[in-house]
Amino acid sequence: MSELKRVFYVEDEPDIQAVAKIALEMVGGFTVKICSSGEEALREVEAFAPDMILLDVMMPGMDGPTTLQALRRLPAHAATPVAFMTAKVQPAEVAHYKSLGALDVIPKPFDPMALAGQVRAIWDKRNG
Repeated sequence: MSELKRVFYVEDEPDIQAVAKIALEMVGGFTVKICSSGEEALREVEAFAPDMILLDVMMPGMDGPTTLQALRRLPAHAATPVAFMTAKVQPAEVAHYKSLGALDVIPKPFDPMALAGQVRAIWDKRNG
């Protein structure tokens, strides 16, 4: 079973980016790359080669679901595990995100101290 080390997070809000980066690096011990848009993510994802991708749902330009579809067209990321991070966590919304290929949904606002554990739990579920 491979170990989760590299996390790629696509999020357009600088404040959320900063908190998530600290939470994932300091608490989780992950190597983190943050992109501010779906377009930027598509340019950067190959070079970073993430183990797992976290996607904000609501972003200007390409939203999270559109970004996920585009990432899936890249052969290297056709199967990279993805979780959405969103405030939209009604059961029907979560089911919709999973139908798009996301492993799970992390609710926002997230608890910085718990975020790395949530990400790791999703990873473990996938590999378990």
